[in-house]
Amino acid sequence: MRYGSAEIVPPDRRATIKEVAEAAGVSRSTASRALTGNGYVAEGVRLRVRQAASDLGYVVDAMARSLKQQSTRSIGVLVSDLRNEFYANLAAGASRQATRLGYTTMLIDDQGIPDDEVAAAEAFVALRVAGVVATPVSAAATKFLLRQRIPVVEVDRRFSDGECDAVVIDNRGSARAVTRHLIEQGHRRIALLIDEDDWTTGRERREGYVDALEAGGLPHDGDLVVPTGWDVEAARDAALELLRSPDRPTAIFAANNVLAEGAWRAAAELGLSMPDELSLAAFDDAPWMSMVTPGVTAVAQDASAMGRAAVQTLLERIADPGAGTKTVVLSASVKLRGSTVTAVPRDVRVG
Repeated sequence: MRYGSAEIVPPDRRATIKEVAEAAGVSRSTASRALTGNGYVAEGVRLRVRQAASDLGYVVDAMARSLKQQSTRSIGVLVSDLRNEFYANLAAGASRQATRLGYTTMLIDDQGIPDDEVAAAEAFVALRVAGVVATPVSAAATKFLLRQRIPVVEVDRRFSDGECDAVVIDNRGSARAVTRHLIEQGHRRIALLIDEDDWTTGRERREGYVDALEAGGLPHDGDLVVPTGWDVEAARDAALELLRSPDRPTAIFAANNVLAEGAWRAAAELGLSMPDELSLAAFDDAPWMSMVTPGVTAVAQDASAMGRAAVQTLLERIADPGAGTKTVVLSASVKLRGSTVTAVPRDVRVG
């Protein structure tokens, strides 16, 4: 049975490239070039082939194609925790950019577990992805992928500096700007809540905090750098202990949005008003920070832009494997809100 120029394929099987070619009146190789975009085909012919494919319900077999080319037009996106708004936005930005440039994405959330991250890397190799964008929690997955000759772009933090490309935020400069703001507000005992300082993110944010203290002539009191767990409850517990101490700080800088939520909950539980009794600032602006009263001063990094930049960098690497590695550093802004200032909130550009 035919419909227009294309024969309708029975529902119990998929259409073939041969049937598409016959319906469009071209050779199989021409039909293949028209559908994959690899090689020249006159525009009129390309449109005719694609119409025939649409009529027949034909879909390019990406797996068969990958077996021939040793890779697909898919990229892997590996993030640490999709429950965290930052990683969700980063993945969304990466996906949109990949789609715009003709690639599909395969997303895996490793929950920040190193073994799961390596397992995800192995899965990407099995799926023959063309490259991987990752927010790594160790160097293992990146090294594994590079040994398999799969290009990697590390995003947000770096474990393989010089070995692969990276897209990061200006962590040190942003943390310095926030701490300087707190000093300018008259604070002399400023605590830093931090989950880790082994990764480049935590280490650079701590360095920026120390930079601002030194520039302001303030001592670096190690007791005010408070390590926390990785979730809101752990951060809340750490903040409660800190704020119940006799010589409590007058300001807290939380190194990410999860720790900021824990500190906010602790302050509310103790009945501390902001900014009169306690100022709170955070790295990673999250939607809730502008919805509470007072709003929370925060470093706003565009996670979606980081995802887009990472995909762009990855595709440039795929196109030119021999180019030298590079690190793209994106700027951020500090959104001043009522948790640190009583004036009208405003944005301050970092740098």
